[in-house]
Amino acid sequence: MKTKDTLLEALGIEIISASEQRVEATMPVDERTRQPFGLLHGGASVALAETVASLGAIKSVDLEKEICVGLEINANHIKGKKDGIVTAIGVPLHKGKKTAVWEVKIQDEEENLICISRCTLAILPKA
Repeated sequence: MKTKDTLLEALGIEIISASEQRVEATMPVDERTRQPFGLLHGGASVALAETVASLGAIKSVDLEKEICVGLEINANHIKGKKDGIVTAIGVPLHKGKKTAVWEVKIQDEEENLICISRCTLAILPKA
């Protein structure tokens, strides 16, 4: 998967593992991902969650014929984080022909829940 010159590169997101059943990625909490009060920005968490869900969904399709794009995402920001690394772990809740739904939990180094997200992806024919 291309990461150079993408949001992944800008936010420092690193893919640890990816399969159609589980995706794991990390992201630093630093000047790229903090909001003005010094905490992890909710938008950065959402970007990490959608990245994980999208990568998982594309593992289940024929990329010669189909693409996956975000259709809807929600996130509950449970706990603040000022620095360090967060890890996102995504698992599929639904894998259909036209949509996929993934749950993504973002945790800190001690496995405290920072954010939980659910992302629906549309599976579209490749143009």
